[in-house]
Amino acid sequence: QVQLVESGGGSAQPGGSLRLSCAASRNVRIYDMEWYRQAPGQQREFVATISGGGTTNYADSVKGRFTIFRDDAKNAVYLQMNNLEPSDSAKYQCTRAEMYWGRGTQVSVSS
Repeated sequence: QVQLVESGGGSAQPGGSLRLSCAASRNVRIYDMEWYRQAPGQQREFVATISGGGTTNYADSVKGRFTIFRDDAKNAVYLQMNNLEPSDSAKYQCTRAEMYWGRGTQVSVSS
């Protein structure tokens, strides 16, 4: 079992940036790690994934703006979010292979 704790959320203006962090309680080096998000009244949606080998994939809505990366020495996964849009406002959760989930961190983008 692994515990995941997200941080780094907050408020930003359109065009701004935030970096989300996901700290794992144990080594997740060999596992796929993902970020999902859920806005009020909407279904949870996939944002980005990084494999144990470092291969990344993104939802079309964030491609070119968000970057997922990992620091295995720190048991952490990050989501760098640039050029934020109001539609990025949501609760962001990290997950290990969709089996273990963090509680999430809130992101709000508005002017």
